[in-house]
Amino acid sequence: MNQEKNLSNFTRYFNVIKQSLNGEEQDYTQGSIRRAVFLLAIPMILELSLESVFAIVDMFFVGKLGENAIATVGLTESVITLVYSVAIGLSTGATAIVARRIGEKNPEAGAHAGAQSLIIALIITIFLSILGMVFASDILRLMGASNEVIEEGTSFTQIMFGGSLAIILLFLINGIFRGAGNAAMAMKSLWIASFVNIILCPISIHFFGLKGAAIATVIGRSSGVAYQCYHLFMGSGILKFYARHFKIEMTLIKSVITVAWPATLQFIIASGSWIVLARLVAETDGTTASAGYQIAIRNVVFFILPAWGLSNAAATLVGQNLGAKQLERAEESVMITTKYNVIFMGLVMILFIFCSNPIIRLFSQDEAVIAYGARALQIIGFGYIFYGISMVMTQALNGAGDTKTPTLINFVCFWLIQIPLAYFLAKGLDLRSTGAFIAVPAAETLIAFVAWYYFKKGKWKEVKV
Repeated sequence: MNQEKNLSNFTRYFNVIKQSLNGEEQDYTQGSIRRAVFLLAIPMILELSLESVFAIVDMFFVGKLGENAIATVGLTESVITLVYSVAIGLSTGATAIVARRIGEKNPEAGAHAGAQSLIIALIITIFLSILGMVFASDILRLMGASNEVIEEGTSFTQIMFGGSLAIILLFLINGIFRGAGNAAMAMKSLWIASFVNIILCPISIHFFGLKGAAIATVIGRSSGVAYQCYHLFMGSGILKFYARHFKIEMTLIKSVITVAWPATLQFIIASGSWIVLARLVAETDGTTASAGYQIAIRNVVFFILPAWGLSNAAATLVGQNLGAKQLERAEESVMITTKYNVIFMGLVMILFIFCSNPIIRLFSQDEAVIAYGARALQIIGFGYIFYGISMVMTQALNGAGDTKTPTLINFVCFWLIQIPLAYFLAKGLDLRSTGAFIAVPAAETLIAFVAWYYFKKGKWKEVKV
């Protein structure tokens, strides 16, 4: 009897996984919430796991080129997170609006909103790309890079900023797909981008050195965007874009910007804080500490992104259920997602605390770099459960279209608390880079409690988008 029951459970779970990966369109405003969470979360977790593999692969191959190369990639990525912030902000706005329209059973309006988001993205990208390419060496210098790092890494930074369009479109279009409930399509585009990068990265580095890593990354992301565009314009999904959707409509553009700009600022605030910490590490303990810290951060991102994927499921469920006037269902979706995220992040916390040294050793054989990286990974890892809570809470608010509250939370916790705390610990108490590391879990834990408070207040249920 038990064997039959176990077999039945296995079959049911297998069917859910298969259905989630097939990309079958679902009505997430009805039926089992747990099933809805899994149908959305599985491809979202795999999508962002591949994004993290993208980063880890680059660091693995770049690590063979020495600490200057590692520092170049790390410092460039620290600044280019501003581009990611714009991408994620626009993506957040698109997800919230498209999900709300899909919940209202109005896919035509969802497609129109998505197309207007693409117009906004193209205009912003032109500005960011030119700025980054022209001032690449100044960006590295501003980040505290040595002359050797600037000389070796400027071309890498120029290529990465030149490829900003691929970054922004990859994130934005995936946000549109997620809002429509088609998380599997977003996952597949990241798979393509990652696999192309994994294949090209060692080949490009062999022929072009450090800048070859940037070339491989841009080509990989562009491949993912090409796949997305094919399905947006030629596919048969619930959302399909036509030329009429790109006719500029200022009212709708204003609506998208109203939701997207606080979300963009929200992530710029977080990214800005990470940039300051990266510079503080380089300033207090030099290139070796910076290299160790950047390896640690890549591993932190590797495990945070899957949890972020789970959080994105909450955003989609909140948006669609609010559109369908299912307020209690929206809230229950968030609580269930939080539970799963806490379990996952708790396991990662244990891994980081007890296995930090061997993890860092995979990316560098320099004992000094390993020591800094392992220490950073252990300290940052202590707050992982709270990272899991804060991500779901903030994404739930974002999914409802209440992007201003998480932005305010980020401003207070990152800029008014994390940065001053990091400087006080690093310089005031002379803890140097260790002080910067400690400030990370301290701020993230505070964000978790504050975001939870605002979510439970429930004002997000009244937001109109």
